Amino acid sequence: MKRSRFVALASALALSTGVAGVAVHGQVAGGSGRPQLGDFGVDLAGMDKSVQPGDDFYSYVNGTWNRNAVIPDDKASFGAFNTLADLSRERTRGILEAEQAKRSKIGTAYATYLDTATIDAKGLAPIQPWLSRVKALGDKGGYAALVAEADRNGVGVPFGVGVGQDAGNPETYLLSVRQSGLGLPDRDYYLSDDPKLVAARTAYQAHLTKLMTLAGEPNADARAKAIVDFETQLAQAHWTRVDSRNATKTYNRMTVAALTQMAPGFDFASYFRGIGAPVTTVNVGQPTAVAGEARLIAAAPLGVLKDQLLVRSLDGFADVLPTPFDQEHFAFEGTVLSGVPKQQDRWKRAVDFTDAALSDDVSRLYVQQYFPPATKAAADQLVRNVIAAMNVRIDNLTWMTPETKVRAHAKLAAFAPKIGYPSRWRSYAALTITPGDAFGNELRARQWQHEYNISHLGKPLQRWEWGMTPMTVNAYANPTMVEIVFPAAILQPPFFDPHADPAVNYGGIGAVIGHEMSHHFDDQGAKFDEHGALKQWWTAQDVSNFNALEDRLVAQYDAYEPLPGMHIKGRLTLGENSADLAGLNAAYDAYHRSLGGRPAPVIDGLTGDQRFYLGWVQVWRTKYRDQALQRQLLTDPHSPGQNRADIVRNMDPWYAAYDQGVTGKIALAPQDRVRIW
Repeated sequence: MKRSRFVALASALALSTGVAGVAVHGQVAGGSGRPQLGDFGVDLAGMDKSVQPGDDFYSYVNGTWNRNAVIPDDKASFGAFNTLADLSRERTRGILEAEQAKRSKIGTAYATYLDTATIDAKGLAPIQPWLSRVKALGDKGGYAALVAEADRNGVGVPFGVGVGQDAGNPETYLLSVRQSGLGLPDRDYYLSDDPKLVAARTAYQAHLTKLMTLAGEPNADARAKAIVDFETQLAQAHWTRVDSRNATKTYNRMTVAALTQMAPGFDFASYFRGIGAPVTTVNVGQPTAVAGEARLIAAAPLGVLKDQLLVRSLDGFADVLPTPFDQEHFAFEGTVLSGVPKQQDRWKRAVDFTDAALSDDVSRLYVQQYFPPATKAAADQLVRNVIAAMNVRIDNLTWMTPETKVRAHAKLAAFAPKIGYPSRWRSYAALTITPGDAFGNELRARQWQHEYNISHLGKPLQRWEWGMTPMTVNAYANPTMVEIVFPAAILQPPFFDPHADPAVNYGGIGAVIGHEMSHHFDDQGAKFDEHGALKQWWTAQDVSNFNALEDRLVAQYDAYEPLPGMHIKGRLTLGENSADLAGLNAAYDAYHRSLGGRPAPVIDGLTGDQRFYLGWVQVWRTKYRDQALQRQLLTDPHSPGQNRADIVRNMDPWYAAYDQGVTGKIALAPQDRVRIW
């Protein structure tokens, strides 16, 4: 599968949305004008008031929208995130087209990616030298060095390697090694007997056959089968996603000599030298999986190992190879795995490529045009309000011991919120962008990202760096940096609107801010102290109490069945679900504190609390294609939108706001509601 071109240094544990305004007497401070959605920031036309809130609150808020919304042909799902992502991409397109006219570096990168006629005319000539290097390998003695070269080129290889903060000593950088090597999204795609997944791996083998056939390789079908058989063995060695998100289990610092002894069969020392990181110490994310992969590499025929690199190269660079490769990549990755019937327009992918290759150059122009200082100021204030609310909630916890509460307050005080965009920009002076050379531009951009990542070794911690661009509609928490990060593009309606009712903003971006904060205290984030170090700072009693509460949330989400026969994995999604619960609670308190003791106004017959919950649920309106939803349930630590909205069933004020009692289909008796933060 195509490897991400953006090297994120942040070990993000969270996603979400939104920003909220500062409430003064029920209005937004400094706000004037009309909100973008409805009279006060909610799309009331999208509601379905024939549904009882206690039966299906998601449909009560989004039912009419859900019936009428159509997933665009080039999307796997569609909702609030997609709408904002489309807006961000359209804005960036305008920037790049202006730069194209100036023939600047980013303009040239964009224009060259669009020029499919030149790409087709060149055929496989641009990638042929690399393919020849792969095919020329004569013995396994040179395999590690070849894999290192592939890694530098951004080609998927058997191990995932990158530089990030050392969780045990977060002021320093450390090279990490983790399991990789699968062409399908997850081990379950290889190992499950579910008919849908069996069909997906059958299609995968056909896809590999097609790639090799297009490249003129003989015996393509047999060679494709051998690759799938080899990757099935790798999948058997891989850890599950639940184990792989465990911060303690995945921190295993060791010498390269110890790694080589633990995982014979692969020359790690040569590999690390080849990627430009001749280190003596590394972290191994999944030791048994890495050892298993090394053992399988030692036993595999050299031809299979070379063929795997061959198809990864063709697949990974398909967008800048002749059209048949690009179409075949989409036919499998887009249609088979995600159910998308139509490839995105080339200009959209050109924007995405340029954003990734020269992200800071593009970002600088984007924030100049589309992120006013007033929005940043409002977001900064909202963060302070939610932190204050979270501090009070910590004081009121019954399951946390007093000594741990002191450390929890210290951790909140250490937070470094990042709003909008980085304080510094990277330079791409060393990256060559050549007109008419789409393949070369993409190759050099990947090599630049690789070298930039590796260059962190031995340097002081660069706290100014971001793991997302300002154009990204998302947010994240980084436990080793003790930070929460909110890109500019998410600070827009429905998450945040400076002209909207504060209740809606608090239910939108306020809850997202609380979500990201709480990731620092979830089942994994709580393992990092106020300095970002992986240290146990909770008492044994705290851990026991906390785990008992979270087990109840796991059971609640395990019961959801978004697709027939496919349930949410409550343990995989635990961090996100608990962050939704904590974030919404903290935002609710922050909203009420912002009222300064005054009652919230009633607007269009809706109370402040009702508008708060409407603000939360409208951001999660999402429609999915079945294949995309299946993939999310198997691989994504985030629950589907409707189930994220349903977290309200654990909040006592929601029942009071809508006079639910305990009679609705999603209503829970007070003793069954999960209360953590």
